[in-house]
Amino acid sequence: MLTTLLFLAVCFVAFTNGANANFKGVASLYGSGTTSLRGALLWGTATTFAGSIAAAFLAEGMLKKFSGRGIVSDVLVQSPEFVCAVAIGAALTSFLATRFGFPVSTTHALVGALVGAGLAGSGSQVHLEALGKNFLYPLFFSPIVAALLGSVTYLFLRAVRLAPDHRTPLLDALHYLSAGAASFARGLNDTPKMVALLLVAPGFDLRWGFLAVAATIALGGLLDADRVAETLGKKVTSMNPGQGFAASLVTAGLVTTASFHSLPVSTTHVSVGSLLGMGATTRQAKWRKIGEILLAWVSTVPCGAILAAVAYALISWL
Repeated sequence: MLTTLLFLAVCFVAFTNGANANFKGVASLYGSGTTSLRGALLWGTATTFAGSIAAAFLAEGMLKKFSGRGIVSDVLVQSPEFVCAVAIGAALTSFLATRFGFPVSTTHALVGALVGAGLAGSGSQVHLEALGKNFLYPLFFSPIVAALLGSVTYLFLRAVRLAPDHRTPLLDALHYLSAGAASFARGLNDTPKMVALLLVAPGFDLRWGFLAVAATIALGGLLDADRVAETLGKKVTSMNPGQGFAASLVTAGLVTTASFHSLPVSTTHVSVGSLLGMGATTRQAKWRKIGEILLAWVSTVPCGAILAAVAYALISWL
C-alpha cells in the first residue's frame, strides 16, 4: 500500500515539475518570436526527456544528495511515510505555483518538504546546517551569477555580432541548440532529485524509476505548461532573437556545469536570472512581474515545509 502511494506521489511530483519547468530552457525561443509556444514546448519536452534518461547513467551524486541522508536520521529516511510526505509536499507546492503561472523551483520545494516532514517526524532532529553547503548556497547564488552572466554575455555577443536584432539561419540554429542544451541539462539535474525518493521502495529497480519520472515530466509539460510559459516567455522581459539567444546560452552553460558537479541548482532561478540580466541591460525588464516571481520564490521553501508536515501527520494517522 505505502509503496504504491510512494510511487504515485513521486509521479505527481514529476508531473508538476514538468508543468512548471519544461518551458524554462526554451522560454527565449518563444519570447523572441523564434518559434511558437507549442513549437518551443515540444522541443523543450523532447530534450528534457533525453536529459532525464541520461540522468540514469550520469547522476549518481544527485541521487545521494536528495535521499535525505545527513538532514534527518537514517531511520526516518528509510520510512515510506516520510518519503511520501516529502513527495506530496513538494508536488502540491509546484502544483499551486503552476496554477498561478509562477515559475518556482522544484528543488526548493523538495528542500522545504524534507525539512517539514523531518520536523514532523523527528522533532528537533533535523540537521539544518547540512542544508547550507549542499543545497541553499547553490540555490541562492545561481540566479545572481545567471543575471550577471546574462548581461555580460549579451553585451559580448552583440559586440561580436552574434546577437543581431533579427532572425538569421545561423542565429536560429544556435538558439535552438542552446535552448535544447538547457532543457537537456534541466532533465539531467532535476530527474534524480525525484527518483531519489524511490530509494526506500523495497526491491524497486531504479532504471524503471528514471523511465517513469522522465515520462511523467514530459506528460506534465505537454498538458499543463501554458501559464508558466506565458510568464517566462512574455512577462519577465521583452526580447529580440539575439537577446533571447544570449539568455538561453547562459542558462545552458550554468545548468550543465551544475549538473556535472552534482550541484542542485534551480533551472528556474538560472533561467529567470539570465533573462533578468539581459533585460536589465536592455532596459526592457518588467520589474513588477519580476517582483511577484521573487515573492513566489521566497514562499516556496516554507510552503513545501508546511504541506509536507501536514502530509506526514495525515499519512501517519491513517
